[in-house]
Amino acid sequence: MPAVNAIRPERPQIHKWVVLSNTTLGMLAAAINGSILLISLPAVFRGIGLKALDPGNINYLLWAIIGYMIATAVLVVAFGRLGDQFGRARMYNQGFAIFTAASIALSLLPGQGDFAAMYLISVRIVQGIGGALIMANSTALLTDAFPPEQRGFALGINVVAAIGGQFIGLLIGGLLADSNWRLVFWINVPFGLVGTIWAYLKLHDAPNRRSHKIDWLGNITFGLGLVLILTAITYGLQPYGDQTMAWFSPRVLSFFAIGLLSLIAFLAIETRVERPMLDLKLFRIQGFAWGNIANLCSGIARGGLQFMLIVWLQGIWLPLHGYSFEETPLWSAIFMLPLTIGFLLAGPISGYYSDRIGGIPFAVGGMITGAVSFVALMELPADFSYTIFAALLFLNGLGSGLFVAPNSTQIMNSVPARERGQASGMRATTTNAGQVLSIGLFFSLMLAGLAVSLPQAMESGLLAQHVPDAVAHQIATMPPVASLFAAFLGYNPMGELIPAGVLHALPAANIATLTGHEFFPGLMSGPFKHGLIFAFTFSAVLYLIAAFASWRGGTQSVEPELPHLAEAEVVAGSRP
Repeated sequence: MPAVNAIRPERPQIHKWVVLSNTTLGMLAAAINGSILLISLPAVFRGIGLKALDPGNINYLLWAIIGYMIATAVLVVAFGRLGDQFGRARMYNQGFAIFTAASIALSLLPGQGDFAAMYLISVRIVQGIGGALIMANSTALLTDAFPPEQRGFALGINVVAAIGGQFIGLLIGGLLADSNWRLVFWINVPFGLVGTIWAYLKLHDAPNRRSHKIDWLGNITFGLGLVLILTAITYGLQPYGDQTMAWFSPRVLSFFAIGLLSLIAFLAIETRVERPMLDLKLFRIQGFAWGNIANLCSGIARGGLQFMLIVWLQGIWLPLHGYSFEETPLWSAIFMLPLTIGFLLAGPISGYYSDRIGGIPFAVGGMITGAVSFVALMELPADFSYTIFAALLFLNGLGSGLFVAPNSTQIMNSVPARERGQASGMRATTTNAGQVLSIGLFFSLMLAGLAVSLPQAMESGLLAQHVPDAVAHQIATMPPVASLFAAFLGYNPMGELIPAGVLHALPAANIATLTGHEFFPGLMSGPFKHGLIFAFTFSAVLYLIAAFASWRGGTQSVEPELPHLAEAEVVAGSRP
């Protein structure tokens, strides 16, 4: 078949393993970077001279966490399409280079105060652009490199690196921040340099020169719509006037309205342009449409679990067991290791066997297993037995690990070869957007629960410790977002919320009680448990929807296209 060989040169057997190892490194680095600041942000803010819980700094705090996630969520579909048009390896390599350059720039973060915070947020967004290029094209590169009977295993390794990296990032952030906050950024540099040089040496492709037409209107309307909606979620979590959250503020409502109109315009544009950024006809493919629904639902629930566990451990359980608030970020990551271990064990095994007996039993069974673990976690008291807690976390990680590889395989096998870039981008969008949406949803659920009973309990507790009436009332009526962020970031909440002059004027016994290990956890445990039930019920429902969508997606796949219709695939070693 000379025509085929002209387009798709014979590649050495090692080629697919080069693609797997490099893209796994890239996905791991990008994923770790998405979560590493969740634990280490207090140390970073101290390093640049800002108090994270000051009302004027809450915006910096949220954007430092979410800016990277928004960049990756918004851009992956567009970058996947560019990979289809200009070459997947070319886009992937450029992404690794941008990601590494931004990592170096963050490591050298200059200045103090507001300037340093704006620099941090801006460069993190640039780093997110590099991460989006990596995420958008790595899955498509693997699908090109591996035959159908091995794709489940390869995608399992890659997706486990992507999602497992989110949990590993928490641990690395806690460990490095305890030593030097700049190490949180330097950790990416050696991996980025090695990965970038390796990718440029080994991953090359010949793009489809006939399709170099960018859908500018589609890219602009899609990007604008997602940015505005995800930004509205960020601002909606902040206090507004005398309201706990700003969901009904003019700015948030305007962002939502314009964002929705922009996405509606995007859908209209994509049905009319010759080469759309996202071919909406892909959603007529059963495996693609239902697979992305399942991925979005599982992503929201998984992100919500991560957030709830951090608050539970750092704000309640660890202080009750003698850990100082400053130690809790690191130890919460350590105590969540059973979740990561379950995930890392199940992912490759699920991918390997789904290649042989089909992925539906693993995807459906994994989501049902995860839903059961959510229900069981709801039954635990706020001060739980760690053995039972660890077992349930392992079960949840196992369920998620069983799901991810067959889900990715279902999505990627269902589309024609020439559309794998945008399919990979859409899969990454549902994953990343699920993370951002989970923060908005679960923060809102928790803040709503805390607003009902925390103010009264806090005022009574403060008055009992002889805090002046006016100060106690002022602290109790503060938006609960301050208490929640304090627990989330590993601060001693009472030490932050009570003015220093008032605190130090109290008797020593009262100071010890207020800033001790039991006062704040005692206030939080009741309201938190109430919010936890709502949040984990919602997560269980999302996992069951994902199980149904995985089953509904079936095993439909598209036959490989004729060579003259397919994209030229990645070639290792030398340029064609």
